Order: sequence, then C-alpha cells, then structure tokens
Amino acid sequence: MAQSMLRRIILHPTKEVAYCGAAFYKNLKTSRFISNVRPETAAEPLTLRSDVNGIRTIVLNNPKKRNALSLSMLEAIKTDLTHGIDSSDVHVIVLSANGPVFSSGHDLKELKSEAGMEYHAKVFDACAEVMKLVQDIPVPVIAEVQGLATAAGCQLVASCDIAVASEKATFATPGVNNGLFCSTPGVAVARAVPRKIALQMLFTGEPISAQDAFLHGLISKVVPNDHLHAEVMKIAQRICETSRPVIALGKRFFYRQILLNRDKAYEEAGQTMVGNLRLRDTQEGIKAFFEKRAPVWRHGDEKDH
Repeated sequence: MAQSMLRRIILHPTKEVAYCGAAFYKNLKTSRFISNVRPETAAEPLTLRSDVNGIRTIVLNNPKKRNALSLSMLEAIKTDLTHGIDSSDVHVIVLSANGPVFSSGHDLKELKSEAGMEYHAKVFDACAEVMKLVQDIPVPVIAEVQGLATAAGCQLVASCDIAVASEKATFATPGVNNGLFCSTPGVAVARAVPRKIALQMLFTGEPISAQDAFLHGLISKVVPNDHLHAEVMKIAQRICETSRPVIALGKRFFYRQILLNRDKAYEEAGQTMVGNLRLRDTQEGIKAFFEKRAPVWRHGDEKDH
C-alpha cells in the first residue's frame, strides 16, 4: 500500500507535496496503510485507509465494479470510519475513490430475488448504518468526488459533511429506471437539496452536473479535476488547525438542531455554547485571541471550570 501511495505522489507531486510537504514523506514509512480485503482475493482490497498528520483517508478501491456499495464494501467503510475514531490523532476524514466512478451505488447482483428478503434487509440496514455513521462520528467527513456518483453513491456524497467535486463529476438517483425507486438515497438527497430538485432527480433518474449539484446544495464546491485533491487537502488541513473537541461539539449540535423548531434550537444552542465555554481548549482560544498569538490546542475534553 505504501508503494502504491508513493507512486501516486511521484505521478502527481503537487497533490500531497503542496499541502503535506516533507511531513508526508517523513510519515510515509511509519503511517498505517490498512486495507479491507474482499473475500475473493487478497490482491485487491475493497478500501484503503491511511492516517497522516490528523487526516484519515478512506479510498473506495473497487473500480472494476464501479465502487459499488456491496455489503462487503459497506462493512469495510464502516470499519474504516470507526477504527480508533475517538483518538485525538484523527481530526478529519476524506472519502475518495479510485477509478472514473466515485460509486455506482448498491451492487444489483446482491438485490436479485435469489438473495432473499433477509439478505436484502441486511444490505439496506448496513447502508443506513454507514450513512448515519458519517454524520454521527465526531470528526468532519469530506467527500472527494472525481466522477459519477449514483443512487447510494449519491446518497453517500449527500451524507458527508462537506463535498468537493471535480467539474467532471455527475450525480444521479437512477433507480427508477431499473424499477427500484431510490427511496433510501432520497433520505439523504432530500436533506441536502430543495424538495423539487430532489423529486426531479428521483422521478426521472437523470443526472445533474457538478455545477448544478453545487447550485442546489448537494456539494460544497466545484473545482477543476487537476485541483480536486489539493483543494480537499487544503480544507482538511484547515480543520486540523482547530480544536478537535470543539469541532466534535459543533458537529453533534448542528445535526441535532436542524431537527428542532426554531425556538427550541435557539434554547439548546445557548446551552451548548455555555457548555462549550467550559472546555479548556475554548478558554485557551479566547486567551490566545487577546494575547495576539496562535492557540495551543490540547484536543482533549478537559473542562476549565
């Protein structure tokens, strides 16, 4: 895995070097490149996971099957998302993919009637668990979308906290064309884009461009393909410069408050900010502001008072 990553750096030197610099090379030999191996072969792992300088990268690695979210792939993603997630060494997760397709969604071979209803339920339960995990874990998850994201693949992008896409990327919920309405992808998509846009995508199955996805709120930013990885790393490194417990507190409350009515949201937001002020990192940040210096974060949950 380390050799594969090194080849990537050599072929695309500006991607990692511009933002990670010498530190990336220093950590390359010691970083943990972990693969989740598919049952049929040890040579082609379903996902690749690496942790470098606070940034965890999870790469979907089944391009021959368009990075389909098979049950095995979903289980691999779950493992990568949750492994050591409470460690202060992990500040942000980047979710990317190898090949021209980000993810084509569920593996339709697993959804044939021969598999049975029990297996089908297991697939959709696993998918829902992964999508909820993306938003429930304490660190931000950034989707790096280089190509097509359809059905559950589009759902995965919509579930991420931040999504940056190449101008070549497209997004669709085409299940209706195969007779399987994208009901579960619709949960995430409907929470990311206006209702009429979501329904148009769901009823027609037609893809939308990265620019349209940006305009409607499905993704955060569109960049030229050559700049995609560098832009994602720039965002990830900026997050790494902040306090991990503050980010965790903010992410947790953000997703909670959008389910509340306005008055209740303000009430709980005020209580959350009062609690936020108790964090030692928060008081360090305020102190650093007045002393006109950079804060020194402890990244712990210690309370100041």
